Amino acid sequence: MLRATRLDEVTRFDLARSVAGRGLYWTCAYLVGDTLVDSGCAHSARELVAALRDAPLARILCTHAHEDHIGANGPLQRERPGLVVAVHPASLVVLADPRGRQHEHLYQRFMWGWPEPSVGRPLADGEVVAAGRYRFQVIYTPGHSADHVCLLEPERRWLFTGDLYVGGRDRALRADADIRDIIASLKRIAAVRPRRLFPGAARVPADAAAALEAKIAHLDDLRERILDLHRRGLGEGEIARRACGRSMPIELLTLGHYSRRWMVRSCLRAATGDGPGAPAGRHGGSPAYGASCTR
Repeated sequence: MLRATRLDEVTRFDLARSVAGRGLYWTCAYLVGDTLVDSGCAHSARELVAALRDAPLARILCTHAHEDHIGANGPLQRERPGLVVAVHPASLVVLADPRGRQHEHLYQRFMWGWPEPSVGRPLADGEVVAAGRYRFQVIYTPGHSADHVCLLEPERRWLFTGDLYVGGRDRALRADADIRDIIASLKRIAAVRPRRLFPGAARVPADAAAALEAKIAHLDDLRERILDLHRRGLGEGEIARRACGRSMPIELLTLGHYSRRWMVRSCLRAATGDGPGAPAGRHGGSPAYGASCTR
């Protein structure tokens, strides 16, 4: 299922698998001039390819390599030889072999499907991609995933946030996400003072600065509540209930891959330095591939 809307000079595509005429779980792609930011999931790839058939598409910039953001890369490259797909360096092996390199739980396969392989080239932190009358500055923003980047159009102050910012008051987390890195990355993008946020899902907020400030404040407060309950000797389940509220249907749907417990565990790992996800910025940014423009 595909819905297209126009925001400023940006075309937003809301994409989802359709079941009984309803979209299951929406994700977004954005067309800016001849550049596509993310490409949705495999289940909506055919519709996106058709919607872009007359567009002068020269490149795809992916915020990260999760299956709901790279799903149309392969079909678009197959239809348009020479189409550039640019990603964080850590994403390249996933693009080349999504099935072999990235595990998908049953819910992920059902909602988004397996992406086809595609050929990518690396994006460096701070690199500026020339795209006709637009530019995209790469900002490395780990947390939601180790390979996550945001993309800033510096003249217009548009920020394409992928899944780092999607609105709402988060109470749960993916098993492989890192709350400390998420907060640090949110603070990094807030510092560039974007005028408009284009998230990887959900609505475009009316006030970009206020939306980022509210998200950061909420997560900082939630982390402190979790740590306080832990210091008082409460167990993981009780901390999840008190700090994150009652259970959510998505926890059952994902069989716990996305849950309040993972939010608690990530906060405790960051505080104690125990295991992956302890230090902020642990991924170390992108390798120095230089700042040449991707064309």
